[in-house]
Amino acid sequence: MRLAALLFLLGVAEALLPGLRTVWAVSAGLFLVAAGIETYLLLTIPIPSVTRTAPSTLPVGEPVEISLRVTNDSPRPLAFTLTDHPPADSRADGVPVRVVAGPGGFAEVSYRLTPGLRGDHSFGAPDLLIESPFDLVRRRIRSGEGQSVRIVPNVRAVTRFSILALEDRLGQMGVMKAPLRGEGMDFRELREYRAGDPLRRVDWKATSRRGQLVSREYQDEKDQRVVFLLDCGMRMRAKDGPLSHFDHVLNAVLLLAYVALRQGDSVGLATFSGDDRWLPPVKGVAGLEAIVSRVYDLFPSASPSDYLEAATALMRRQARRALVILVSNLRDEDSPELMPALRLLRTRHLVLLASLRETVLDEVLAKEPTDLREALRAGAVHHYLAVRKAALDAVREPGTISLDVAPAALPLALVNRYLEIKRAGSL
Repeated sequence: MRLAALLFLLGVAEALLPGLRTVWAVSAGLFLVAAGIETYLLLTIPIPSVTRTAPSTLPVGEPVEISLRVTNDSPRPLAFTLTDHPPADSRADGVPVRVVAGPGGFAEVSYRLTPGLRGDHSFGAPDLLIESPFDLVRRRIRSGEGQSVRIVPNVRAVTRFSILALEDRLGQMGVMKAPLRGEGMDFRELREYRAGDPLRRVDWKATSRRGQLVSREYQDEKDQRVVFLLDCGMRMRAKDGPLSHFDHVLNAVLLLAYVALRQGDSVGLATFSGDDRWLPPVKGVAGLEAIVSRVYDLFPSASPSDYLEAATALMRRQARRALVILVSNLRDEDSPELMPALRLLRTRHLVLLASLRETVLDEVLAKEPTDLREALRAGAVHHYLAVRKAALDAVREPGTISLDVAPAALPLALVNRYLEIKRAGSL
């Protein structure tokens, strides 16, 4: 390309100085001959092969390293610009990149990919822009293959929770621990009596046999069922920061599902007012993977939320008693439709109603008004929150527990409330 630039400058000089016309003509002819030779060389060289190393499952928003290996089967070194074609709405840092591969050798490069959208996606075949020996011409080719990938909700919080749990530092995540051991409902073991143990925990038969006080220790009940009832209606499309309300909900579902599965419970999932999906309660290490497989490509629709239809469908599907966690974005006008649905669910299940509150409301109230417009806005927010609180208070009947939290606070709020329910033996 530098020779082409010199030829161009020589042409400009020839236009100003006619005496250089012969020099320019000879130079142009030599350039065309050289370009023809280099074009022939580029068309006849073996096409370099490109292989990509990338996980088949990628967490949304979590940077991962992608590797590309280019093999040069040509007897001469090749210089080229390598570009990959990552999934849509993903950010690639580190490509395009210029690479030189020796004769009969290979070159490896890597770049950081940040997936941006959940669902089924694919990489396109990598792109090579090969330079001729004197860079007079270049050839663009596609080499290698595409690759299908799944982009799933980010389970980083679940992984971090697992590490903290192993290190007995749950408080670092905001998860509350039980103040006393052995207050559950399932018998765990007999142990020596300790000062402060209630007399009702003393096992008098074991005490008589051993000749010393023995206490019964209990643990939280296992083999219970938790079923998420997720609103996929149009309100869940609202955004709070970089994530939609629905993506915040999925993060919360994964965290609580992980906790419940570790507690020995089974976890299920149902969706409504959009893509109707049903996963019966599952247990064990495969449970979390099953939930991820059911929700990774799930998105909110443009439909209004139909709570009664969702409750009716769940009552038909889930016959055994469960903790039903209904997650939505409620308004005061929802009460007439929501109340019949909650009453129907309460005939068999314990219901936890979680409503997402827009963060912008808290931001408005946190700011001191400086003019009439801001004061009116703050007053409107206070009125809206008061009406919203009244609507939520109306559903706090026996058998229904409610939460009203900002989207980012939902995961830990659900985990803490679930643990409270377990410790109280409410389910």
